[in-house]
Amino acid sequence: MEGCFLEKQTSSRLRSAAAGGAAGLANGFFGGGGGMILVPLLTRWCGLDQRRAFATSIAIILPLCALSSAIYFLRGGLDLTAALPYLAGGLAGGFLGGRVFKRLNMTWLRRAFALLILYGGVKALLF
Repeated sequence: MEGCFLEKQTSSRLRSAAAGGAAGLANGFFGGGGGMILVPLLTRWCGLDQRRAFATSIAIILPLCALSSAIYFLRGGLDLTAALPYLAGGLAGGFLGGRVFKRLNMTWLRRAFALLILYGGVKALLF
């Protein structure tokens, strides 16, 4: 019985590490977007419910974005002055989104997330 539990725990950790690795690669390659990869992987591979996957994704993406930002900064690809207005808006939006998150119906949240991914994909292909 204990061996079966350990196998499941090891498998879960490997899946979690693979999901984090995929999110890290996306952040490193594209400067962001790891959450779009991470949320589906957290729900399918790691068995988290949708609401917990969204929240966990935010906690995982924070250090990934900090690391990616540091690398871009050290290589001269980050203009902090240009980023500050976006940071202010992002903080306000993140606060508001976090407050509204608990009240949203998961079906609508999944649809909005899917539309955001679709929009990003179409824009990337066309522009």
